[in-house]
Amino acid sequence: MLDRLQYVKQRFDEISDLIIQPDVIADQKRYVQLNKEYKDLKALVEKREEYINVVGNIEEANEIIADGSDAEMVDMAKMQLEEAKSRLPELEEEIKFMLIPKDAEDAKNVMVEIRAGTGGDEASIFAGDLFRMYTKYCETKGWRTSVVDLNEGTSGGFKEVIFEVSGEDVYGSLKYEAGVHRVQRVPQTETQGRVHTSAATVMVLPEAEEFDVQIDMNDVRVDFFCSSGPGGQSVNTTKSAVRLTHIPTGLVAQCQDQKSQHKNKDKALTVLRSRLYEMELAKKQAEDATKRSSQVSSGDRSAKIRTYNYPQGRITDHRIGMDIFDMDGVMSGKIQKFIDELQLVANTEKLKESDVF
Repeated sequence: MLDRLQYVKQRFDEISDLIIQPDVIADQKRYVQLNKEYKDLKALVEKREEYINVVGNIEEANEIIADGSDAEMVDMAKMQLEEAKSRLPELEEEIKFMLIPKDAEDAKNVMVEIRAGTGGDEASIFAGDLFRMYTKYCETKGWRTSVVDLNEGTSGGFKEVIFEVSGEDVYGSLKYEAGVHRVQRVPQTETQGRVHTSAATVMVLPEAEEFDVQIDMNDVRVDFFCSSGPGGQSVNTTKSAVRLTHIPTGLVAQCQDQKSQHKNKDKALTVLRSRLYEMELAKKQAEDATKRSSQVSSGDRSAKIRTYNYPQGRITDHRIGMDIFDMDGVMSGKIQKFIDELQLVANTEKLKESDVF
């Protein structure tokens, strides 16, 4: 293990020198990539130092015990040896997972798109519940959220809502939320007290930087229109809302959240760029899926991933067969248990395929 970690230390030292070079700083794409690698390797280098210390403590304790001339020192050495031996396997496991190559997209910010599916008004209400769940989860992580576009439902919630999330390693966590979310409960609009099943679709797009996707604006049709609110009434009389249509692919992105036409255009362009990037990423994920069948793949948008059963107070993640009986907590943003387990399963699959050791 130390041989592999020594290579990590050498690469860390190399990057430490590179990121202060003027020509690297001038190349924004390379600078961002190297900074991300520096941050990832820094955590590994710190684990390497801990590993060296633990191995050193074991060797030192064994020497003292072998010498045996000082009974008090031997007792202390035995305690040190027991502590170090119990920590070593845990540390090795942690390092193994840290050595697994990370997806390049994991550090990116995201665009989250929630759309009401089957279930009419109840599906829109559920889409609104999911939106609140995610915004509260993002608050606990210290991430910033910003609404890009929305279309409100007739009885509450949203037919569609798009929002941006920015922070640290956002896509690496939220990518597991992509897919169909199903709810089973008595709708607010139901008078007979019958349980209905409705659904909403969640898409998580890694936010593309300008150097990730080059868009020729000659391929984009730009339309300006008045922002509208619930029921379609005009919110303002100026044409500040912007709709962009990418002619080669037919992809459409719009933003009406900002009062400024210029800001709306910038946000809509970010959404369009992210959708184009996600198209390419989806192709790559489909290719990867032919090589291996991952149960936590983030590529299949039509997969039913989770059911929220209100009568039983149970939330089930179908990919890993995990149940949580805390409806209020989960709908208040406490979804980290699901994400942790999904990340663990995904990393275990990667570990089996990798040549870490």
